[in-house]
Amino acid sequence: MSLDYFIIIARTIILYLLILIIFRLMGKREIGELSILDLVVFVMMGELAVIGIEKHDDPLMHSIVPMLILLTIQILFALFSLKSKKFRDIIDGHPVIIIDKGKIDENAMRKQRYNFDDLLLQLREKDIRNIADVEFAILEPSGNLSVMKKENKRKDGSFTLPLIIDGEIQEDHMNKLNLNEFWLKKELRQRGFKSIKEISFCSFQDGQFFIDLKDPKE
Repeated sequence: MSLDYFIIIARTIILYLLILIIFRLMGKREIGELSILDLVVFVMMGELAVIGIEKHDDPLMHSIVPMLILLTIQILFALFSLKSKKFRDIIDGHPVIIIDKGKIDENAMRKQRYNFDDLLLQLREKDIRNIADVEFAILEPSGNLSVMKKENKRKDGSFTLPLIIDGEIQEDHMNKLNLNEFWLKKELRQRGFKSIKEISFCSFQDGQFFIDLKDPKE
């Protein structure tokens, strides 16, 4: 085996151990709870480690020094975050209420570039089959969705299929539920909704409608 291979192996082991130590010093967080800052640091650490291994002709310190600088920045930011909520909100962001007392906040969704498909996906991941069962849904800084259910949640096994999203009828969902546009418009008119365009979200489940009107744009 040539000397180059021994150098690559040695550098790989050194950088691997260094990254383990750095991550331990940075503190423990679950992968799903990583902040944007954590993610940036982790990506940069990985890139520096790859460069340090691939460019084995360069001094190893050219990779180690930037990694230690990133560690220092991360620790300092963590200390500032502990002392200042304002600084923590700037760095990590803050929770955003997506559903408030059963009402979907579309303005909050738009600001977070968060759509109804994202919402329904995360509700399904939490085994919530009907959006009408949700009292509060909070989008955490990590991107996780915290959900509080209504007390009278349903026990059925069906999932919410939206009939209307952002003022547009979802034809594929209508077909799956054996419904048609004429029936939908008739039911909505009976409930006082004259225009589909004014509805941001509508579903029909367990014989009941869940209808959320569009919020006025800010």
